[in-house]
Amino acid sequence: MAQLSDDCFAFGGALLPAAEALNILKAQIVPVTGSETLPLIESRGRVLAEAVVATRDVPPQDNAAVDGYAVDFDDLAPGASTSLPIGGRAAAGHPLGRSVQRGEAIRIFTGAAMPDGADTVLMQEDCRVVDGQAVLPPGIKRGSNRRFAGEDLKRGNLVLAPGRRLRAQEIGLAASLGLTQLTVQRRLRVALFSTGDEVREPGGELPPGAIFDSNRYTLRALLETLSCAVTDLGILPDDSESVRAALSRAAKDHDLVVTSGGVSSGEEDHVKSAVEALGRLHFWRLAIKPGRPVAMGQLGLVPFIGLPGNPVAVMVTFLLLARPLILLLSGAEDAPPRLFRVGAGFAYDKKGGRTEYLRVRLKRGENGDWIAEKFPRDGAGILTSMVESDGLVEIGEGISRIELGAPVDFLPFSEVIA
Repeated sequence: MAQLSDDCFAFGGALLPAAEALNILKAQIVPVTGSETLPLIESRGRVLAEAVVATRDVPPQDNAAVDGYAVDFDDLAPGASTSLPIGGRAAAGHPLGRSVQRGEAIRIFTGAAMPDGADTVLMQEDCRVVDGQAVLPPGIKRGSNRRFAGEDLKRGNLVLAPGRRLRAQEIGLAASLGLTQLTVQRRLRVALFSTGDEVREPGGELPPGAIFDSNRYTLRALLETLSCAVTDLGILPDDSESVRAALSRAAKDHDLVVTSGGVSSGEEDHVKSAVEALGRLHFWRLAIKPGRPVAMGQLGLVPFIGLPGNPVAVMVTFLLLARPLILLLSGAEDAPPRLFRVGAGFAYDKKGGRTEYLRVRLKRGENGDWIAEKFPRDGAGILTSMVESDGLVEIGEGISRIELGAPVDFLPFSEVIA
């Protein structure tokens, strides 16, 4: 079972900067233990548990990079065309089967093994065939259009290190070595709750004052993009004993417990007090917008994340805080998402002392540069803003004013949502 170290410090008082919260997470997280071996095609999105070392060269032999004619470079005239008889044919999977003789050209196709004695390939577009002879132009360099054995992977070299999340390209690379399976970290077991008497399961009619539960569906989708095994435990009522009992049960057989709502300071927000009763709370108020009420703690030794109740704040705080925590728990390498500099298509004033994340859509400026256009409404409950935006602009704590056209840091959703 995933655990947090038991020497974390609890946080109270002033708002905690988001960067400091991330440092707390990184310092305290102990990855899950346990692995499983899966068929290659089922390994996408999982975290590699054992190193992959090349057991052979890739490609296994020299081969042609283009369709054309394979020759011994020394048979080519240095300053004029050369005519050589076509002595055979080599195609991918159908090698010539003998060495090239001096003074002949071999018709060869892309991917075909280079026959012994040939070291250069001339592209068919540059050549002519006249009376069974290949007419080869001058000016080619020795070794042109020839791929070498081991050019991609060398036998004995490290190919993939443990901790790498496996994408399509890693799967293909493993297949190029002839592998059929990989050893990966086991899935993180995550218990997921929503909270609140006003929250209802989608479907049917809403009573007065109620809302449909979008947060749990959003979070489940985000968790599953990180290959978590999610147990959807439904909606917790605004009742302190019920919340405490549900969190206690969930912590017994999960690696992580995630909730949305119930971590503010209102009388009906019972999650925070339940976590403090069952374990400890390390922080619960961050200097960010949207998403100030974010709780991170532990239920016994099981990590807990309490996200805000507003739908936009849920997504933003998940991407900024919960996602790094989950990757660390899963044994993944620490690879922070990349921010890109773009121009601000807006002017903006903000309070100092907190980091703000603005929803933006990119467009091309007159000079071809990318410009970030701010979504017109800032509300933390406007979920359409996350659908209609391309990502977030990060405005740091020390900045109080963004001028139109100023460079800003842009986090595309493609960096943090698979």
